[in-house]
Amino acid sequence: MDLGLSEEQELLKNSAREFLEKECPEEHVRAMEEDEKGYSPELWKKMADLGWQGLMIPEEHGGAGFSFLDLAVLVEEFGRALVPGPFIPNQVAAAILLAAGSDAQKKKYLPKLADGSSIFTYAFTEPSGRWDRDGVQMKLEGGKLNGTKLFVPDAAVADYIVTAARKGNDMVAVVVPRSAVQVTVLKTIASDKQAEVVYKDVAVADDDVMAVPQAVGDTIRNQATVLECAYLVGLAQKDFEISVNYAKERVQFGRPIGSFQAIQHKAADMVTDVDGMRFIMYKAAWATSEGEDSAQMDVAMAKAWCSDASRRVVAHGQQIHGGIGFTKDYVIQLFFRRQKRAELFWGDGDFHRERVAQMLEI
Repeated sequence: MDLGLSEEQELLKNSAREFLEKECPEEHVRAMEEDEKGYSPELWKKMADLGWQGLMIPEEHGGAGFSFLDLAVLVEEFGRALVPGPFIPNQVAAAILLAAGSDAQKKKYLPKLADGSSIFTYAFTEPSGRWDRDGVQMKLEGGKLNGTKLFVPDAAVADYIVTAARKGNDMVAVVVPRSAVQVTVLKTIASDKQAEVVYKDVAVADDDVMAVPQAVGDTIRNQATVLECAYLVGLAQKDFEISVNYAKERVQFGRPIGSFQAIQHKAADMVTDVDGMRFIMYKAAWATSEGEDSAQMDVAMAKAWCSDASRRVVAHGQQIHGGIGFTKDYVIQLFFRRQKRAELFWGDGDFHRERVAQMLEI
């Protein structure tokens, strides 16, 4: 396992950073919080033209044919720029179609996803709020779906919602048009357009149902979880950089606060956490991309660490800024609020430590 980026990955990272610094500045992030859609169709089109939506989709379906590890490199830059909108849910939907879809389903949906002409999201959690397989209780019976999904990302702007459900004793994923369900946008700390989605006698065609056996479901969950880790790594890195720059400029008692040992200790703790996050995330991303036997354990450890470490990083960032950091005038609060969303999605630190304990049979 070589955790160094290849030349191609370095080019992807650097070009993505340059593009997002120009196209997704702080002003754009703030504007999308107030925007009803929560994303910019113009920016979405530009990203599609770069091939990002179809990055890991095979070329035969209109994608770029890159690996999942390459996608993790890109999503780290999305976390750094706090890119709003449905990009990550779109990639999770792609992962579901790639892992569980038939050839006909891939041919039908993946080209739309790859060229950005259709937006996809996924619906997994229910009122129980559980992120494990047993948390899915919605049933597909008589060709119809009934029930409620919660915390569905960007459901209000999605064209299709890939919905986790049960058909008898089996797990399935169902491609449902947004027009067939009732969507209510929820108010969240991150202002990120999560939604409640209600299914009432939603008719489902047989060719829109995908079987999701345990092993396939584990692969999909690993990919979705690693993407949240990658986002957190980029977010935490940028939070650290902003905080260090502020400590160099903020003067108190006639000297920059960065000269005080207490601030230096916080900065040292932040960079230690960020470096650890990056190492463990890429280890999990590599194991997932390569289909390694250790992927389940690697992903659980990565999400447990990234969830907790990123929370420490943004807390230190707030403390370095002091009270002013909690005002909306300062950019640092944007990172604080979005960290909480990514920390909780696909399970927090406690959830994944329990998974590690179960795999170790403790």
